[in-house]
Amino acid sequence: PYQPEASQGTLQAIFEYQSMMAELTGMEVVNASHYDGATALAEAALMSVNVSRGKRTKVLVSPNVHPQYRETLRTYIQGTDITVFGDDNPDNDLAALKNLLDDQTACLIVQWPNFFGELEPLDGLAEAVHAAGALLVVHIDPISLGLLKPPGAYGADIVTGEGQSLGAQMNFGGPYLGIFATTNKLVRKMPGRVVGQTVDTEGRRGFVLTLSTREQHIRREKATSNICSNEGLIALAAAIYMATMGKQGMRKVAELCYHKAHYAASQIDALDGYQVVSRYPFFKEFVVRCPRPAAEIARQLNEQKILPGYVLSRSFPDRTHDLLVCVTEVNTKAQIDRLVDALKEVA
Repeated sequence: PYQPEASQGTLQAIFEYQSMMAELTGMEVVNASHYDGATALAEAALMSVNVSRGKRTKVLVSPNVHPQYRETLRTYIQGTDITVFGDDNPDNDLAALKNLLDDQTACLIVQWPNFFGELEPLDGLAEAVHAAGALLVVHIDPISLGLLKPPGAYGADIVTGEGQSLGAQMNFGGPYLGIFATTNKLVRKMPGRVVGQTVDTEGRRGFVLTLSTREQHIRREKATSNICSNEGLIALAAAIYMATMGKQGMRKVAELCYHKAHYAASQIDALDGYQVVSRYPFFKEFVVRCPRPAAEIARQLNEQKILPGYVLSRSFPDRTHDLLVCVTEVNTKAQIDRLVDALKEVA
């Protein structure tokens, strides 16, 4: 809106969302949100190139970032000079990615926990990225931060995430909530809107849109992004969720996800023909190698009204027997046991 200050309630809700999300991620500034996690990640890549004033045009991406997010990123950069690389080799771990950094790299994008649910060790990664003159972009699961170290604590420059798990429904694929956070140093390059707190002429607390000159409706030729909208309704839901849960509640949800996922993994791993495949500790997702093609097993379980997980061959054609299973706080022990029994029957 061109007169946003008339909507004090909306602005305050977004301000509270920004404040709580900044605390959760350990970052200094959070914007009013993006459409979804994939959009936020793509905007982070564009922002990284803008920070270098276009002198760095290579975006290094871990192959363990969500495959659909990587597709969105490539869609975003069509028609630009930006090159995405690093994710073409599934064997590129963080050590290999460090070796790919050069003076043309604008940023390194990693996901933590990664797409397979793994917690790859990020120690020393920010230092290596910064030594190369690039930015570190970390895509997070906000629920995991109730338990795990926030990305701001290990040197992330930009943090993105999908906020659907913060009190929103599945909504048939959208709308969701794109989380976007950064540092004070980079705030003027950040896309999207930022709500700030101030006082009026009588000293009363009030809220305003700030740094709006970055947006396309003012100085369009110098805009840092074409994103002027945000997911206000879902951000409001996330703000209510975080305020209601509090620090202890967020930690409890994260612990439930962790322990339920590990219970499920241990039960499935004990089945004949099934194996949990994980190179690192995991949070709430894990890969199960099945005795038969995962697509066939998923189809049989679907007939029993069970969604066992994501068939990895949909994104990785060579992983025909692998199933990505996710267990969250909403899954009961009875549901997990039913899944285990069903997997045993169709082995």
